[in-house]
Amino acid sequence: MPIRSSSSAAYIQNSSTSTNGVPSTRPTSLTIHPSALFSILDHYLRRTDAQHRVIGTLLGTRTDSTVDIKSAFAVLHSETDEQVAVDMDYHRAMYDLCTRVRPNETIVGWYSTGSDLNTYSALIQNFYSQETAPNQAVHVALDTGTEEGKSAGVKAYVSSPVGIFPKPENCVFVPIPCELRFHEAERSGLDLMLSPNPSSNQTDLDVLASSLTDVQNMLNRVLAYVQSVLRGEVVGDKAVGRYLMDVLGTGVEEDGGWTAGLQDTLMVTYLANLVRSQAEVSARLALTTAA
Repeated sequence: MPIRSSSSAAYIQNSSTSTNGVPSTRPTSLTIHPSALFSILDHYLRRTDAQHRVIGTLLGTRTDSTVDIKSAFAVLHSETDEQVAVDMDYHRAMYDLCTRVRPNETIVGWYSTGSDLNTYSALIQNFYSQETAPNQAVHVALDTGTEEGKSAGVKAYVSSPVGIFPKPENCVFVPIPCELRFHEAERSGLDLMLSPNPSSNQTDLDVLASSLTDVQNMLNRVLAYVQSVLRGEVVGDKAVGRYLMDVLGTGVEEDGGWTAGLQDTLMVTYLANLVRSQAEVSARLALTTAA
């Protein structure tokens, strides 16, 4: 990651040492939800032409070693070659509003767009470290990939002071692992946005058909793997076998086993076809009445 020549911040590899002999509460991993990423991208799209980057506050939950970012909100700020200004009153007012809606979420750090770490980043990090004390604030840098030669991506950092008598603008940013986490209910929406030709005219049946096609493809892939293991073409993975046994063996031990599950599936299919036929008949009757 490039760092400006005038910066007092540095880029180093991850380290697990504590600061000043005090046991560190530095997180070792970070997860971020799609809703937080969408808030950051929306803030970036609404920026003014004079803004090189945008910043905001990250909300979520944390343990001693992990941080789970669930939402984010924008913070007003101005940045020039001489100084940086952050609207702290706006930040605290927005946080008070968010705690009324999501009282279990607290401030865990801040975000910025772009990949530059400079002295201003260290100053903002120092402000958010005071907001999250005694825990360390995390910094999420989202590169939108709009600049030439840079690819889109997300990176997470924590900071450590530098020097015997460190100043707020003197710190190192230490990268930590970052991963995207989403609920199963969000998968269909993400798959739709990631599809090469997303259509706004898709109905619920189209989305259901696409989901069933994906499930069928995954089942075919699992079946091909099992058959190749049985033929001795590949060495079977014990962890995969145990996982398949846990998933597929849940219905066998119950009374009825797979037969009961198959009957439920056939009943749902029958009811879906019945509702579709009734809807078509109602539409034709409406056209006949109107004529």
